[in-house]
Amino acid sequence: MGRLGSTPSQTVGPYLSIGLPWEDGPFVVPEGTEGAVWIRGQVFDGEGAPVPDAMIETWQADPAGRFDHPDDPRGRGGSGFRGFGRCPTDERGEYGILTLLPGIVPSADGGDQARHIDVSVFARGMLSRVVTRIYFEGQDNSGDAVLASVPEERRTTLVAAKAENGYRFDVRLQGEGETVFFAV
Repeated sequence: MGRLGSTPSQTVGPYLSIGLPWEDGPFVVPEGTEGAVWIRGQVFDGEGAPVPDAMIETWQADPAGRFDHPDDPRGRGGSGFRGFGRCPTDERGEYGILTLLPGIVPSADGGDQARHIDVSVFARGMLSRVVTRIYFEGQDNSGDAVLASVPEERRTTLVAAKAENGYRFDVRLQGEGETVFFAV
């Protein structure tokens, strides 16, 4: 009797719009929330072309640096701030997430992590998501051990630039200026 082969791997897409919509979509906070900022950008492939069927998913602490989650090592924050957003890209590869700037989070080594948002990117042709972080221009990012672990010439791929109503953060999946992705 012959041996059966394994089932071939499947990519993330092209069915993002069917299986992964989030009820609140890109709104981590409701429109009109005091202090809310937009994080907008585009997702590009290795050739520099926009990716019209990708999805950006974000997870972050509240402005006090707490998570309203049982896994927060300091105990559940209790603020009611969900900290989660999900936005598909449009035909131009553009996305937007409305949120509040996260607070400083303690790190496992006793130091502090700079304000950041964890980001997962899903797209066609990828067997699994890629994970990165968004840091913010104009904030003190100097003591963040994760950012410091990235070669200095590549750190700019993780820093969102100030823009109208918030920040701009483009994701380059491959090629020149490729965004730094982390193995998690």
